[in-house]
Amino acid sequence: MTWSRTGWAEAMTCTLWQTPHSLYSGKVRSYLIKKRIAFREATPSDPRFADEVLPRVGHNVIPVLESADGEVWQDTTAIIDVLETRHPEPAITPPGPVQQVVAHFLDAFGSNYLLPLAMHYRWSYRNRQELFLRTEFARAISIGMPYEQRLETAAKLMTRFAGMLGPLGVTHEVIPAMEAAYAELLAVLEAHFRVYPYLLGARPSLADFGMVAPLYAHLARDPVPAMLMRTTAPQVARWTERMNADEFADPDYPDAAADPLFPADDAISATLEAVLKVAFEQWTPGLAADAAAVDAWVAAEGNPPAGTVVSRQGKRSVHPDVGPVEYAWRGVTMRRASHVHSLWHLARAQALADALPPADRTRLDALLDRTGGTALMAKRPARVLGREGNVIVLA
Repeated sequence: MTWSRTGWAEAMTCTLWQTPHSLYSGKVRSYLIKKRIAFREATPSDPRFADEVLPRVGHNVIPVLESADGEVWQDTTAIIDVLETRHPEPAITPPGPVQQVVAHFLDAFGSNYLLPLAMHYRWSYRNRQELFLRTEFARAISIGMPYEQRLETAAKLMTRFAGMLGPLGVTHEVIPAMEAAYAELLAVLEAHFRVYPYLLGARPSLADFGMVAPLYAHLARDPVPAMLMRTTAPQVARWTERMNADEFADPDYPDAAADPLFPADDAISATLEAVLKVAFEQWTPGLAADAAAVDAWVAAEGNPPAGTVVSRQGKRSVHPDVGPVEYAWRGVTMRRASHVHSLWHLARAQALADALPPADRTRLDALLDRTGGTALMAKRPARVLGREGNVIVLA
C-alpha cells in the first residue's frame, strides 16, 4: 500500500537517542518512519548523551529526540505532539471525532497498561533469553570498553531493570492471569489484522503507535514472547514489521491502496470493537485504583497548588507513583505501585470525549456501552494532571 509522500524531505535531520530494545523508543521510531521525517539513531553509549542531552532533560531516560538546532523533547506523547505541528502530512489523525477518541484511548492503553506485561515477558523469562538481552543492553554501554566487559556490565544493568517487576505488580500469583489476558488480546488483534493493515483501517494512527510500543520492542523482538506471537498471532507479528517500514506492499489487503484514508462516516469496525472490549475489561480495575490513589495523595498533601510534582517526596520520575494500590483483577489480587502517567495519558482521550458535540457524544456513548468502556472513560482523579519540565504535575 502507498500513501502521500508529502513531508519526506526535511532540511535538517533530528537525532533519536534510543536503543533497539527500548519499548518507548520503538514507538517514536515507528512514528518517524511512517511520517517520513528524516532522523538518525544514536545510543546512550555516545558520551554526548550524558554530557549534553541528559542535563537538558532532567533525568536519565530514553527515548529523547533532539532537533538539528538543539531542541530536546522527552516522552513519546510530547515528541509526537511537537512533530505533528511541524509535519502535518502524512496525516495520522482520523477525520471522525469518535475515531479520534478511540485512537487516543488505544495510544494510552498500549503505552501504559501493556508495560507490565512487556516487562514480564522480558524478565520472568530472562534465563531463556539471557545472551540476547545482554547483547541488546550492551549497545547502551560505552563502546570504549572491551566487549566481554560490556556484556558483564549489561548483566548488572539488566538485574536492576528486572527488579522493577515487583513495583509493576508482576508476581507469581498474577502471572497466569497476565498471560491469559495477553492471549485474549492477541486473539482479537489477530482477528482484526486479518482484515485491516492498521487499527483504524488502511492508515496508521496514534492507536498503532501506542500499541506498537510494547508489541514491538519487547514482545516481537525478545525471543520468548516473539516465538509466542509468531506462532499464535502471526498477523500481529506482521503488523509490527509493517509499523517499521515506510511503504509496505501487502497482498493481504488488496483494497487498501485504492482507499488509503480512514474509514468514512466515523466508522469503527466490528473487529476493532472486539479489541476495545478486551482493552476496557482489562484496564478498568487498575485505572480506578490509580485514580483513587492520586485523590488520596492530593488529600494527604493538603490539596497542593498547581505545578506541584505528582510523586512521592516530589521525586522527578518518568513513571511516578504516589503509593501502592491493591485491587481485584481477573480472579487474583493485584498489588503494585500506582501509575500516575496512565491517568495523565488517558486524560487526553477523555478531554476529546468531553468536547464532542451532542450527536457525536451520543454515538461515542453507544460505542462505549457496547464495548464496556463507559466506566473507564468516566474514571479520573479529582485534580487535573498536567506535564511540565518532563514530569507530571497538578494542573
